[in-house]
Amino acid sequence: MRTTLTLDEDVSAELEEVCRSRGEKLRIVVNEALRAGLLALKQKPPSDHQRYRTLPVSLGKPRLPDLDDISEVLAVAEGDHRP
Repeated sequence: MRTTLTLDEDVSAELEEVCRSRGEKLRIVVNEALRAGLLALKQKPPSDHQRYRTLPVSLGKPRLPDLDDISEVLAVAEGDHRP
């Protein structure tokens, strides 16, 4: 089958390098690369992905019951809070 194929510059350069190093024609290298790529695309991705879990940790009793009073929060953060 004859077809026209537009390649990105980086892909073209890689193909030319492989052709030179192997002393093979572009047609042979392209077909081999496509076969290998298609085989890789057909394979399922590895299923060894682990599920990540974050375990809960108690941080203790909060210093402030709520954060609605910003001036109080800033006073505690700056060490100026007097109960």
